[in-house]
Amino acid sequence: QVVLVSGHLDSWDVGQGAMDDGGGAFISWEALSLIKDLGLRPKRTLRLVLWTGEEQGGVGAEQYYQLHKENISNFDIVMESDEGTFKPSGLGFTGSAEARDIVREIMALLQPINATGVYDAADGTDIAPWMRDGVPGASLHDDINKYFWFHHSQGDTMTVQDPNQMNLCAAVWTVVSYVIADMEDMLPR
Repeated sequence: QVVLVSGHLDSWDVGQGAMDDGGGAFISWEALSLIKDLGLRPKRTLRLVLWTGEEQGGVGAEQYYQLHKENISNFDIVMESDEGTFKPSGLGFTGSAEARDIVREIMALLQPINATGVYDAADGTDIAPWMRDGVPGASLHDDINKYFWFHHSQGDTMTVQDPNQMNLCAAVWTVVSYVIADMEDMLPR
């Protein structure tokens, strides 16, 4: 059984892709790194996928989906961060009402950093096929007020990234992925 965290590595042609979507790739990597450093071993596999070809129609994600869809019942949740790594407020979530209630309980753990929100509908090109076929999905919900200042522009460089905000995003990703991976049962479909 798999809990999948992800971001994509490709960038727009004029920027470095630091925010779109290096930040999402980084917090996904950091989540698994933190869990390992803490010596935690969840009941399910935590899998990091760094997608390619998202800007070209999601071809990397589609290939991965085609290779793994026969095991779709083993995917507990698919998570994607692709709208910057600004100050997080919670998650967008797609799944059953029962699964949403569980995710709300998990998000309550993030009250100390004020990132407890559970918003309607996860969003992500790379996880869309999984959610379409009933796998619960989550996307990082953060303050995107400045996202389109940099999106697909020459301004999308490492100077856009705020290390403190990225750490908060990584904390959200770490807590959610670990708790779901270590629950007794998979999220209800």
